[in-house]
Amino acid sequence: MSRVITAKFGGTSLADASQIRKAAEIIKSNPEIKYVVASAPGKRFKDDIKVTDLLYSCYSEFAKGDEFFPTLVKIKQRYEEIIRELGVTFDISAEIDTIEQTLKKYPPADYLASRGEYLNSKIIADFLGWTFVDAAEVIFFDENGHFDGEKTFMTVNAKLRDIPNAVVPGFYGSMPDGRIKTFSRGGSDVTGSIVARSTQSDIYENWTDVNGMLSADPRIVNNPLPIEYITYTELRELSYMGASVLHEDAVFPVRKAGIPINIRNTNAPDAKGTLIAASLPKDVKRRPVTGIAGRKGFTSVRVEKSQMNGQTGFGARLLYIFSRNGVPFEHCPTGIDTISVVVNSSAFDLRRDDILREIKNELSPDFITIEKNLAVIAVVGEGMVSARGTAAKVFSSLADAGVNIRMIDQGSDELNIIIGVDESDYETSVKALYSSMIEK
Repeated sequence: MSRVITAKFGGTSLADASQIRKAAEIIKSNPEIKYVVASAPGKRFKDDIKVTDLLYSCYSEFAKGDEFFPTLVKIKQRYEEIIRELGVTFDISAEIDTIEQTLKKYPPADYLASRGEYLNSKIIADFLGWTFVDAAEVIFFDENGHFDGEKTFMTVNAKLRDIPNAVVPGFYGSMPDGRIKTFSRGGSDVTGSIVARSTQSDIYENWTDVNGMLSADPRIVNNPLPIEYITYTELRELSYMGASVLHEDAVFPVRKAGIPINIRNTNAPDAKGTLIAASLPKDVKRRPVTGIAGRKGFTSVRVEKSQMNGQTGFGARLLYIFSRNGVPFEHCPTGIDTISVVVNSSAFDLRRDDILREIKNELSPDFITIEKNLAVIAVVGEGMVSARGTAAKVFSSLADAGVNIRMIDQGSDELNIIIGVDESDYETSVKALYSSMIEK
């Protein structure tokens, strides 16, 4: 019995006719690929504009009362070029007219943003000779705009089980009243995961423009090692720090169903890519550290009060102050008489005075210390649990590089070690950690 594969192709993989042909060759060469989820055309070259960005610009121009038709014409021309070079029969003029008329009725921005995936998927379905299934008919959100998983999984399964091959546009679904609702940017990854779970696919292939995930940022580390296998848990930790080529919410539907994800490169289809699964194959040799990722732009709010540990609920009340001011916390290292709340600087700066005033009024701390310009780095790997001396190696590598560690936080599962450093030391820290933890 053959496997069933759901394959999602990203914007760079479908940016023009040449890229669509590459995707089509991949699809046709593997009869196990039954369902394709398509993104809107991405950038064709460095300074190009994604179709989705053009659509957002078009809506913005309309909403402000500016002339939007020239932008709509640019979008039409992008698709006309694709249609002409693919040699398909598709009436793009009628589709653009429909968009223009609908736009004049002042629809939500989500409607216009979704048309990139919608049009590209219809063209690709025509080129492949497959069935087009509109995501608005099978993917649903509730009245509060939250994804309705139960209804969606049942509907997608019922719709696709009798269709041998289908193309579904990514990124959007519909509200109970029929209005279009989109996921966040990059949400086509989520659509692919939903289709894979709903069709009980054996694997979810996510085709992009890189050979899978890398163990560190290639803009900082020269030629970092690729990650051949990674667990869902490790992926979640790294993607939270911005290291993933996959939308972070895309793992949830397939993870629950036990479906692995394979990140592949449309421009190098023979490369194995990265396999993401609940656990690694038994014959895979695991490195203690799977990957290193980080971000700049954090602030630490350090609250000190004598005998804090004896005051029930002190930490909960502190975090609630941040929460009610709309500032989520990223990390929360603690001591006997101290607790630090690490937050995104841009969010904190907007409510800084209110938060500090409320902390003083409600908690009466002895001291409050603000540390700005922090970078946070995550060293991630399930193999660290069984590798003695990993933490010591992390700290010594940074000390040898002359980096002052300003924060340390490690989860109880020992899956990751979080380090805070000065933003000016960020690149140096990543290089030092990679050299000592992965490269050797």
